[in-house]
Amino acid sequence: MEAAVGVVAQRKNDRAQALAETLLAVLDREYGERPVVDEETGDAIDATSVPVSAMAACELVVSIGGDGTLLFVAREVGDTPVLGVNLGEVGYLNAVDPSDALEVVCSLVGRLQASTLDGHELARLVATGADDEWTLEPALNEVVVHGPRRGHGGGATIAVLVDGRRYHESHADGVLVATPTGSTAYNLSEDGPLINPTTDALVISGMATAEPMAPLVVDPAVEIELSISDADAGYVIADGRNRRPLEPPATVSVSVADAPVRLVGPRPHFFEALGKLE
Repeated sequence: MEAAVGVVAQRKNDRAQALAETLLAVLDREYGERPVVDEETGDAIDATSVPVSAMAACELVVSIGGDGTLLFVAREVGDTPVLGVNLGEVGYLNAVDPSDALEVVCSLVGRLQASTLDGHELARLVATGADDEWTLEPALNEVVVHGPRRGHGGGATIAVLVDGRRYHESHADGVLVATPTGSTAYNLSEDGPLINPTTDALVISGMATAEPMAPLVVDPAVEIELSISDADAGYVIADGRNRRPLEPPATVSVSVADAPVRLVGPRPHFFEALGKLE
């Protein structure tokens, strides 16, 4: 695959696929670029398609959809620059309105042909087992450690250690570690604090803890360990997608991944997106 640009449209979204088709036509006509699209979109609009993971070889990937689509794209393409076109309701990650998509994408492709793209980076988290016996795929939002299931009778004892010092320990449904990006997701639903995206920090939040646990904001460089015990089973989950069973007692280390997600184009309007939640 030699395409410089990849385009991923939200699954089963006619509007997203139509915009992808328009982008392909304009880029081919104006810049001689022949982008590739994801396989489902390729079938829908009769265009050259590849698996999204293959777009890691592109110089730019355009994600058309909601934040969930961009999260999926970011997982698949690694540190390849991503531009998010927002068709969702909120848009914490996707900064570009569909009406502006052609102008923004064309501008980026023009710069791409002249030089490299500037952008901003979003930290990701990596969960690792004892003695590095396993590592989960990096998470853009959060890493969660919890007991066999949520709710009555399904929790476990979970200890939180920061730089080797115990911060909290009690029976709980679980504990999560979130990035600033993820502070608006699962963390927020567990009454964790919002973190401005430009802040260099992580947040550790408890999930239905038996003993009160204040959410803790920490420097990304600290060592975080979540130890689970007093349960028949447990799980560690990255971004609600990558799931690994644990056999308590077990300890999971959570740290910032070496490779961040790279977003290009205008930054999302954080406070405007928050206003859409009201």
